[in-house]
Amino acid sequence: MTGQHFTVIPGTFAVCRLPADEAAPGWVEGAPFWSITRTLDELCVICPEVLVPANVKRESGWSLLKLEGPFPLDAVGIIASFAAPLERAGISIVAISTFDTDYILVGQRDEGRAINVLVDAGHVLLS
Repeated sequence: MTGQHFTVIPGTFAVCRLPADEAAPGWVEGAPFWSITRTLDELCVICPEVLVPANVKRESGWSLLKLEGPFPLDAVGIIASFAAPLERAGISIVAISTFDTDYILVGQRDEGRAINVLVDAGHVLLS
């Protein structure tokens, strides 16, 4: 699945962990990108780090790559085509999927190297 287009969403993002029974936070409203996932174990919020209150457990310093869709839900290998070369380069990711497309977070310190790895793997960075 090489040759996919991707963009970099401006900003610095955080991956936050809240208690599973906590209400979805209002502090993400209005952000250009945010994602909330609830499981039996946690409420995970991914959003611009500037929005996260000081008392919230988080991992900060993430860059957000948008894999330009839409992709059909039965498409195979989209995330893998990005994740595999990044894994070989030793770059950790957090992946998020939506109905239309996929997103990958990489550490901001790895952003430039991640882009180079992905372009070298045949993907196309759109400006």
